[in-house]
Amino acid sequence: MGILAEDIERVRAATDFVAVASEHVALRKVGRRWQGLCPFHAEKTPSFSINAEEGLFYCFGCQVKGDVITFVREIDHLDFAAAVERLASRAGISLRYDESGDASRERQERAKLSEAMARAVEWYHQRLLSAPDAGRARGYLKSRGYDGDVVRAYKLGWAPDEWDALARALSLPDHVLEKTGLGFKNRAGKQQDAFRARVLFPIFDVRGDPVALGGRIMPGADGPKYKNSPETRLYAKSKVLYGLNWAKGPVVDAGEVIVCEGYTDVIGFAQAGVPRAVATCGTALTDEHFRLLKNFARRIVLAYDADAAGQAAAERFYEWEQRYEVQILVADLPTGRDPGDLARTDPTALEKAVVDAKPFLAFRLDRLLARSDRKTIEARAQVATRAAALIREHPNPIVREQYQGQVAVQLDLPVETLVRAVRERGSRPVELPKARPVERVGPELEALKLAVLRRDEIIHRLDEALFNDERNAAAWRALVATPSVHDAIDVADPDTATLLQRIAVEDSGAEPDDVVARVVEETGRRELARLNADAESDERTFRDEHDLRTWLRVTLEQLRDTETAVEASEVLVPWLVDRRRVEE
Repeated sequence: MGILAEDIERVRAATDFVAVASEHVALRKVGRRWQGLCPFHAEKTPSFSINAEEGLFYCFGCQVKGDVITFVREIDHLDFAAAVERLASRAGISLRYDESGDASRERQERAKLSEAMARAVEWYHQRLLSAPDAGRARGYLKSRGYDGDVVRAYKLGWAPDEWDALARALSLPDHVLEKTGLGFKNRAGKQQDAFRARVLFPIFDVRGDPVALGGRIMPGADGPKYKNSPETRLYAKSKVLYGLNWAKGPVVDAGEVIVCEGYTDVIGFAQAGVPRAVATCGTALTDEHFRLLKNFARRIVLAYDADAAGQAAAERFYEWEQRYEVQILVADLPTGRDPGDLARTDPTALEKAVVDAKPFLAFRLDRLLARSDRKTIEARAQVATRAAALIREHPNPIVREQYQGQVAVQLDLPVETLVRAVRERGSRPVELPKARPVERVGPELEALKLAVLRRDEIIHRLDEALFNDERNAAAWRALVATPSVHDAIDVADPDTATLLQRIAVEDSGAEPDDVVARVVEETGRRELARLNADAESDERTFRDEHDLRTWLRVTLEQLRDTETAVEASEVLVPWLVDRRRVEE
């Protein structure tokens, strides 16, 4: 049971690895490779690299490696077949199976649910654009500043005030209607739509596929203001951020993402010229959200009342800052104004609030000090106690020390007084990330890189006998014995395969002539050192091999001259290979 090998290769060949990875990682082209922050572990310096030509990736930090199928499996927690099917759907490839099975049927059903959701989004959208009963909804959206371009850009829709308009229009089976969250069977056993008389905001995953709906009731109508799709096989609200499919490009460019609470906030930010906002969908920020966001930006600005959740939120934010190596800041919006409203009335103030965003602790302390009475000693003592409690929550002692000094000055108190207040309930240690060791790149590794990058220009000019490091020699053997780096990885032992995987995603600006000359020179100088050592210990050898040592020394010097290097290497390679094999 499984997908035919031929079709798996078709999927690999048809998939744009960089496009797939860019949905999860902010990538930049460096030479011939694409690099970014690894999505599989927290880091500040990019160590994740993709070879787009060969379709391979490697992380120099956590050593995760593989091809585009491996990447999708790891990033989306899928089995092999599910990852292939997801990529095949993306590439428009129909897969063939040697046998059918339960897993295959489940994936096919998910595809049906996705298709149904896409049809529903389009039907609701067209209803808003042209249906007579949507006139009031169009007027409402226009009053909010949403013209036709905005409606089309965000695929806004209208759910008519009917019990089963969508179900009748799409003729969806009962189980599809229910499993997508688009509707259900009522007590009378008839299909009923989940959304009625609401403006709809389709929710897309990071790839741009619709997975759910958010509905806003019309002003003056009865019922909850917002209603969202339930969690389904397509939609997990703790993992999806509204607007990330549109914002990810600007987010990467700015190195900053803005997190809001609602759909209209996201649209408002875009209308204000700040198109890098996303929103949680009726839930608090989760660990999964941050695991996703840190792949696109490390500066995360909260554009809502982040202080309202108190200590529990603070502990989570500080934990996420440390775990994912991000910076969490808060935009100080005018009291009672949400971003959507501010975007219409004062877009400049909205943008300034983001530019002037403060670290979470600074925001909370500033708010406390601004709203507190400090006229009497007792009042200042009370404020100091509350400020100390906020400072105490931060896990980094250096940060705590700095804020203690700032707050003490503002309250006109001795710093020692505030320090004692902070220490009353102890403090927590901070763990600093460990630096990664740096590996020296020598001519042997450069030769291996070129054997991947410019195979025909170097593979015939060197021999495994010239590699002093056995693992490098094994990698060279694998490359020579196979037609591609993929095949070399398949036939190599695990350590050598890891080396080849890593080399495949590294770039090289070196020229084949130079690299060949350096590999030959290193091998030749080791041979010359052996000859000199033998000569020093044996007078006869000293006399008999004098001319040989002189020739080798002169020929090695010719490797340093660009005009003679190629000819010298052509002479030395076969001679050195014979010498090494005789010695073995």
